[in-house]
Amino acid sequence: MSTTTQTTSTTTPVQQVTPELRRWIIAQAEAGCLPEDVVKAMVASGWHEDVALDAMEHTLRGHLASLREAVPGGGSSVPAPQIDDGANVIVVDGHPVKVVMSLRLPRVVIFADLLTAQECDGLMAQATPRLVRSETVDTATGGSEVHAARTSDGMFFERGETPLIDRIERRIATLLNWPLDRGEGLQILRYRPGAQYKPHNDYFDPEQPGTPKIVERGGQRVGTLVMYLNTPQQGGATVFPDAGLEVAPVRGSAVFFSYDRPHAITKTLHGGAPVLAGEKWVATKWLRQGVFV
Repeated sequence: MSTTTQTTSTTTPVQQVTPELRRWIIAQAEAGCLPEDVVKAMVASGWHEDVALDAMEHTLRGHLASLREAVPGGGSSVPAPQIDDGANVIVVDGHPVKVVMSLRLPRVVIFADLLTAQECDGLMAQATPRLVRSETVDTATGGSEVHAARTSDGMFFERGETPLIDRIERRIATLLNWPLDRGEGLQILRYRPGAQYKPHNDYFDPEQPGTPKIVERGGQRVGTLVMYLNTPQQGGATVFPDAGLEVAPVRGSAVFFSYDRPHAITKTLHGGAPVLAGEKWVATKWLRQGVFV
């Protein structure tokens, strides 16, 4: 890796981002290097920090865009709400959903009023009798297990199990432009005071021996929608450590994020911060590459 500079009339050196540097950045990302470590390496080699950060962002954003365009058959490789025209509200079957924030890398969109108060109450009421200690997917075996990193109670609904579930799932499919049958059943989670879910990725690690068995049911996960069914008194934010982002849990709102491949380059590492007071209830919808059965 080398720097290329030119000099202005005031003799201030200007560093130009070359194709060679862009290829090097992509190679580091594909090797699993953290973005901050790549920037540090560039600075150590003589790059100005602001140039390094800008080169990192634009290179990875362009690379992800090229990967999406290369998907056979065209179209998006991941779920994506139609907000490129600057839409502030998306009306889904007469239900207005507000777009609060949109982030490109990682691809994160925050919605408000996705669920009504009555729908939130209905989901919690239908889930309560079936709550048990939450499990995580075990990619070593293809099964599931109770894990110390996840201290919540939860349950899964079958897709379309009740009229309420069916209505919400159809709204999600339209909002995110993703077929209904490419979604897992809704999972409901309850976090009591002190409960949390430490940072993790939702995609299945392709290096683990149990992953081939898991993806038989519908391919990789490519998107996540977390809907907040109540507003805890304190704590419980959804955090994205690689992006420095914290999403406050607010009743009826939701955070959506997508990942076009199972790799740290997507920067979708996330977790549920500890609930400090009250309870936090969420409904999670995971979206798959193919039909989930």
